[in-house]
Amino acid sequence: MRRSLIVGNWKLHCTVVEAIALANSIRLAVGDPGSREVVIAPPFTAIYAVRGVICGTPIGLAAQDAHWEERGAFTGAVSPGLLHDVGCRYAILGHSERREHFAETDAAVARKLRAALAAGLSPILCVGERTAERDQGRAQTVVSRQLATALAGVAPETLPMVAIAYEPVWAIGTGIAAGTDDAAAMADHIRGRLAAGWGDAAGRARILYGGSVNPGNAGDFLRQDTLDGALVGGASLNADSFAAIVKAAP
Repeated sequence: MRRSLIVGNWKLHCTVVEAIALANSIRLAVGDPGSREVVIAPPFTAIYAVRGVICGTPIGLAAQDAHWEERGAFTGAVSPGLLHDVGCRYAILGHSERREHFAETDAAVARKLRAALAAGLSPILCVGERTAERDQGRAQTVVSRQLATALAGVAPETLPMVAIAYEPVWAIGTGIAAGTDDAAAMADHIRGRLAAGWGDAAGRARILYGGSVNPGNAGDFLRQDTLDGALVGGASLNADSFAAIVKAAP
């Protein structure tokens, strides 16, 4: 069985003091997550401080991005090795907000993913279509392209280290979540594409849903056999809401 994975993406929120308080509240609210895996992704400036709060607990640490080079003249970039050094186990890569606001291409996401794996980080690869692409019936085509480019060259034995987060762009931060049937169908499509390229290893890769996940709809998503967890945005900024989503996971 694949272990449920719930990831809280704090995005551009929280000073160090606020992040410490939120991490501590989440630690207390989540308690023992049982078989579920819980991960939080603070802003870069708060990662090390949050590590001190969750050290020794079942809660893991993720970065919201990572550069593709380990060292060099890349002002403002943070490498996978540096993130691993401060306690990160995961890196969120290819989020639609990175693609939209920072002009990240599929090729750039692929470079980041390979660098993250080389540094011992588990990538959380975000894929998803825009409204126009969905209206044109191209959602699966877009997601297939994103997967093929990002995962090119990844060995079958390495694929299970990568979690795939299906985040339809039109559902992120809008309060409008995808229908559970639509999310499950896309997850099934993703699994099929993974199986076509990586065989049996596809069965061990986790597929998450993200996009306006909240305590009211989390159970509906997490009960889908094709979904293995959630990438949570705004609801992860409230400890009780995030804990409720964690507890909704099998």
